[in-house]
Amino acid sequence: MRRREFIGGMASCTAWPLAARAQQPTMPAVGYLIPTWPGANAHLVTILRQTVAEAGYVEGRNLTIEYRFAEGQYHRLSGLAAELVQRPVAVIMAITTPAALAAKDVTATIPIVFIAPDDPVRVGLVASLARPGGNATGVHYFNTELGAKQLGLLRELVPRAAHVGLLVNPDNVNADTTTREMTAAASTIGVEIDVVQANNSQEIEAAFATLVHNQADALVVSADSLFFSRRLQLATLATRHAIPAIYNAREYPEAGGLMSYGTSLTEANRQLGTYTARILKGEKPTNLPVVQSTKFDFVINLPTARALGLIVPPTMLATADQVIE
Repeated sequence: MRRREFIGGMASCTAWPLAARAQQPTMPAVGYLIPTWPGANAHLVTILRQTVAEAGYVEGRNLTIEYRFAEGQYHRLSGLAAELVQRPVAVIMAITTPAALAAKDVTATIPIVFIAPDDPVRVGLVASLARPGGNATGVHYFNTELGAKQLGLLRELVPRAAHVGLLVNPDNVNADTTTREMTAAASTIGVEIDVVQANNSQEIEAAFATLVHNQADALVVSADSLFFSRRLQLATLATRHAIPAIYNAREYPEAGGLMSYGTSLTEANRQLGTYTARILKGEKPTNLPVVQSTKFDFVINLPTARALGLIVPPTMLATADQVIE
């Protein structure tokens, strides 16, 4: 009898840790979907991780992040989003409008938190900014709406600029809207827009050859993940061909570009992390209004200006958020 009781007790002791482990909550996983390459947004991913960690979710400790990179090929986003749904993940963080739309196409139930430069209502991500009404919410940072401001800054620095190139990625859903808005803004100040397209590094080179051939006075580079990941190439080509260019994010002049005006991507990624953590804690996307970024960065790279033979007016230096010496 005692032997049977001993064996039974041992069996209970053996079974208890297994049962306890089975009852432990599974570590939540979130997806990170982006059209670029690993490393292109490394500093922004760090900010995102820090923000989520401040809310109590530390990657590798009590949170798993599943990264999916389309490596510049927008057509891969749908398949990568489907992988995250099959995983499954608790939240999908979608970086850029194409990534958010790809995620939206493959799930109507898994929460999606996006960073999108396009009007999320117009492209169908949410029903309204105040009441998203579905499984998606996030951050809308302005893009096409800034065309007039970017052109104005170019003209202030390069008064002779009457023929301005506009670089767009034809694979990006915002290409047509960006072109229309920029063309409309240019017409009000008497500037002619020359649209050039590129969806890979080789086409970026070809686009600059076209701009040189067409004698473009300056260049606006539209918001696009491919261009962001190729910012060093763009800055180098613009300087080599003596084409003053303006970009939408401070990371471009930090890589050697002339200047930028646009939404702070740092702030956008902080908000992305905040909303992701709130959803992990039980809140619903439909109850989280879309955030419209209100922090804009104007950055000037003085060494690049000098290399282009440009003198930056004191008024521009005074209004810049950062002047790279």
